[in-house]
Amino acid sequence: MGLLDRFLRGAIKALGALHFRFVTSQKKRKGVSPSGKVLGLSELSNMLDASLDMWLTGGRFESRFEKKLGQFLGIKHIVAVNSGSSANLLAMATLTSYKLGERRIFPGDEVITVAAGFPATISPIIQHQAVPVFVDVDLETHNIQIDQIERALSPKTKAIMIAHTLGNPFNLEAVMALAKKYNLWVIEDNCDALGAIYNDQKTGTFGHISTCSFYPAHHITTGEGGAVATSSTELYAIALSFRDWGRDCWCQTGCDNTCQNRFGWTLGALPKGYDHKYIYSHLGYNLKMTDWQASIGVAQLDQLDSFIAKRRHHFDSLYILLKPYEGYLHLPQATEKSRPSWFGFLLSVKDSAPFTKAELVAHLEKNGIGTRPLFSGNMLRHPASLNTPFLLRVLDGPSQLSTSLTETDFQKLPITESVLTQSFWVGVWPGLSEKDLLKMGAQFSSFFDTLSL
Repeated sequence: MGLLDRFLRGAIKALGALHFRFVTSQKKRKGVSPSGKVLGLSELSNMLDASLDMWLTGGRFESRFEKKLGQFLGIKHIVAVNSGSSANLLAMATLTSYKLGERRIFPGDEVITVAAGFPATISPIIQHQAVPVFVDVDLETHNIQIDQIERALSPKTKAIMIAHTLGNPFNLEAVMALAKKYNLWVIEDNCDALGAIYNDQKTGTFGHISTCSFYPAHHITTGEGGAVATSSTELYAIALSFRDWGRDCWCQTGCDNTCQNRFGWTLGALPKGYDHKYIYSHLGYNLKMTDWQASIGVAQLDQLDSFIAKRRHHFDSLYILLKPYEGYLHLPQATEKSRPSWFGFLLSVKDSAPFTKAELVAHLEKNGIGTRPLFSGNMLRHPASLNTPFLLRVLDGPSQLSTSLTETDFQKLPITESVLTQSFWVGVWPGLSEKDLLKMGAQFSSFFDTLSL
């Protein structure tokens, strides 16, 4: 990088910083949002730097981002992708590879999961023609009921694919013990839990393969973006192949002949010496992250520890503010042996409460307090499930077409049904202020005072 280039970049960044300060000084946030992004000058500087490179696809920032994320998690391999949903798709695709022999997930094999969560955890199972087997969650942590997993097993079970609900780890000790006992893969959806700790180890490092999301609502953001993580060199190589069109070559973008044998391979039914850069070992995708996205992530990772600390602080503050109302609300409980990296503050209206979730949510929203349901609530009830002819199995039920689901099937997941009608969450993201938290507390108090509770 020459002197003139450095000078011009510096001048452009200085102007960008001036514009950033002007724009942010004019913004006035309305209400208390349940989620959001925290961006500053370091992100803008990196974004301008990446834009001036005009490289566009993955490059120097992507490499730095993957290395820094791996160091944060304490895991060997990171594959950056264009979204958290793509990360889940890639993780599932990886486990279908013929290179895994009989351990691969074949069409018709079963994957244990839950219906109370985000559809991106479930969709890849169906998209790869496997059978999702749904078990219930518990009321304390809203994570999978461990005692139901063994009941859900069949000779066709190959994997467990579940998320840490709103940053609260599921019981990893029990899940991994069952996976070892029955030789099952574990896909650990860490999209809502980056930085959470279970038994002194970060989540996203227990499963055979794990995923992260960097959508603006998440712990860090790259705009759109995600990542797959694994300690297995074999799974890493397969994931790279599926991410990059399914190619057999592992050269980084812009590089040639890393293997020093580019025209010496004999693979498949191809002629000897066919260009290795254009040999495909899987039917893959193009899920790569751009360097511009990665540049934001590099700056965000520098602040991740402080972001997580603020989320935990906001959670603790809300817990104190809402504890007086635990006679009417189930307050969120951390999983034993865990230190969550909270994504949101989850509340469930008790059956005995003299009001409904809908009434409480309506009051909060009317008064500027943003709320969200626990994503799909019960994914089995959505049009996507009812109108897509895929096979599924609810715990203790036979495999059947989704279009034949009945009310009886929904009731096999009673806590999930409760989540659908009685649970919602409010924000703990790091952009909130103490004033925002007090406003939230005041609006809850206002609602209860109105009802003369």
